[in-house]
Amino acid sequence: MAGTPDAVKKFKRIGVVGAGNMGSMMAFAFSEIGLDVSIWDVKGDNVDSLMEQKTKATGLKGKIEGFHEIGEFTRSLDGQGERKLFIFSISHGNPADFVLSQIKSALKKGDIILDGGNENYRNTERRQRECDEIGVSWIGMGVSGGYQSARHGPSMSPGGDCKAIDEVLPLLELYAAKDPKSGAPCVSNIGPRGSGHYVKMVHNGIEVGMMSAVCEAWSFLHTGLGLNYDQIGDIFAKWNESGELRVNYLIKLAADICKTTKTPHGDKKGEGASDKGGYVLDDILDKVVQDDDTSEGTPSWSVAESALRHVANPTIAAGLYFRIASGNRAERLKVAQNLSMPGPKPLVEVKDREGHIETLRRAVYCSFLASFCQGLELIARASRGEGWNIDLAKCIQIWRAGCIIQSEYIADMFQPLLSNQEFSNMKFLDPVAKELQQNYSTIKDVVLAGTKSDLYLPALSSTLEYLKYIGGTHLPVQFMEAEMDYFGAHSYNKPGVPGEDPGPTAKGNHHYEWKPA
Repeated sequence: MAGTPDAVKKFKRIGVVGAGNMGSMMAFAFSEIGLDVSIWDVKGDNVDSLMEQKTKATGLKGKIEGFHEIGEFTRSLDGQGERKLFIFSISHGNPADFVLSQIKSALKKGDIILDGGNENYRNTERRQRECDEIGVSWIGMGVSGGYQSARHGPSMSPGGDCKAIDEVLPLLELYAAKDPKSGAPCVSNIGPRGSGHYVKMVHNGIEVGMMSAVCEAWSFLHTGLGLNYDQIGDIFAKWNESGELRVNYLIKLAADICKTTKTPHGDKKGEGASDKGGYVLDDILDKVVQDDDTSEGTPSWSVAESALRHVANPTIAAGLYFRIASGNRAERLKVAQNLSMPGPKPLVEVKDREGHIETLRRAVYCSFLASFCQGLELIARASRGEGWNIDLAKCIQIWRAGCIIQSEYIADMFQPLLSNQEFSNMKFLDPVAKELQQNYSTIKDVVLAGTKSDLYLPALSSTLEYLKYIGGTHLPVQFMEAEMDYFGAHSYNKPGVPGEDPGPTAKGNHHYEWKPA
């Protein structure tokens, strides 16, 4: 181990729980930076598959050992470093509780468990309390970027005991993705308790809002403007090169997807195999099931949290509900028969195709920026409510590379504005407000044109409405307040009365007896 960084020397070996796509790639990456790796999975076949992949891997420095028996796996970490170090890469909920129960008797004071799954932050805090009783640190650590980033360096958001995070942070900095502009690692001590998993949860919420805007843009270009996949791929690639959507992970992926054609042999497992050519995209059914089958909880939790903490997140919510509606395709097809809704059609008028494309680009950016605003405001509200003291600029830093919502222009705008400052509303930031205001007309034009052609625009249209009402000075909820006072004596404030207008976010002083009981 001569010449390896001190962070590697301190731990020597890491125990990876879970040998699926993410866990396997983590094992290779940790080995590559010099750690020996023990890996176990409840499914022995996953371990066997990993060990077979290992024989073909290059650049590995540390040993990788697979285990079918969890006791042997845990014992393999004894006497290796100053303390045992685990990283969990398994599904949220019961699986983590099961594994903890199996290894708990072998844990000693000072051992550290990094929970790298997409876990609910309240479950994380419960396990932290359980582990505190035996002197073990449970760190809830969001890991973003999918299995590809897990192999080459993800974005990570650890939260929990500060001393334990400081112990493991140098190692995580070696493993993490690096900001291509500054070289800074995309990992930071987010804060205490469940804050790390909370930030990852919101990251995934922002991701859903952005992904919906991208698929809506693809449909607008393909169905609305009649462009073929190669043309759309060229447009996305151009968007990713410069301007507000530059160095944007989802836009880059969009270009790749549009350009990926079938081959006689397909991929390494034979998917996408065809002698007739065509596009892999056409093999994919229009349903996202991760929310319906509960294998993915973070977007749903984000929307629930936004409601509970009273933060408007309509772009994120619209993207989630779009996915949910898509998931049960069998039910949707029956509804389609009953409703007989008109299908998407080409745009009614296309006099300036390039102008439409540029308007769409700016509308997608506006929706992305709105998703960021909504997510950051949710983190800020939770941080204040939970006493986490999260630095939002650090959130932007860890999202600069290795994660799904990487977006250079947006990060360059937000990070200096948020450094060493505390904001609860991102629209208070003048540059952010200016960007939203300048792109309002573009998103309005896209929604108007798309609506006429019955295109699907949930995230884009929700962003439009969000901008309208979040910046509205006289909303029609005046009438809603009147109705609530009518049937429930909920009371109201009066316009133009000092202390009431604008007044605190609290119940009003007045009730009108609309109809005696």
